[in-house]
Amino acid sequence: MRALLVATLLWWSGAARAATPEDLARAYPGMLWGVEGSALVWGDGTRMPLGALHPGLVGGEGTGSILDQLAPAYPVGAPLLPPADDPGRVRNQAFFDKMYGDCRAGGVAPNLVRIPWLPKSWGHGVSITAVNGVDRQLEAVSRELDELPAEERTYAFPIGGTYNCRTIAGSGETSMHAWGAAIDLNTAYSDYWRWSRGSYRNRMPASIVTIFERHGFIWGGRWSHFDTMHFEYRPELLGLRP
Repeated sequence: MRALLVATLLWWSGAARAATPEDLARAYPGMLWGVEGSALVWGDGTRMPLGALHPGLVGGEGTGSILDQLAPAYPVGAPLLPPADDPGRVRNQAFFDKMYGDCRAGGVAPNLVRIPWLPKSWGHGVSITAVNGVDRQLEAVSRELDELPAEERTYAFPIGGTYNCRTIAGSGETSMHAWGAAIDLNTAYSDYWRWSRGSYRNRMPASIVTIFERHGFIWGGRWSHFDTMHFEYRPELLGLRP
């Protein structure tokens, strides 16, 4: 069994590839026009430098470039094994402020909508951004989660939160929750790297992770600085487009 797990992990690590700026443009066609040279071109004509790649940059402890937020490769569909790096945890502040707005300046709230979360099982509304259709994707996730067996659904509610204009705990970096594009699931089953004493732990069922990834959300349990209740909308890292 151990040999099989190691072989599977090696296969996935070899198959996964880091997202490219072109993947980024394809994932947000309503916002981004494309890539020209070393710049990302927005639909309004704004040019934003891709910046340099800084290998080993730790997410949540320093704002990276646009290239940094695309690497390392996110292992979509891979087994839920202890991760070696932080795919998607680095985020470029300027990029996401332009995409979703700056919550401190009131730029996010006008785009928030309420959607029902697991209406058959819990039925409370949650606030999420409508930019890029994140609300529609999260509502689709909710419908699929509601059809899971009861012993798996219990991990998905009550939730820990969605929109919150805040920084990452222990850091001055903006949280993805501050852009209204993230959700934390049931905190009773959450495992977090700051509480772990150095050991990776996860109780989130693979079925829940698979549903979220299918709809463009990456999972914090795939980070070495893990946050297993956390999911955020990053379709470019999953090779998805609307």
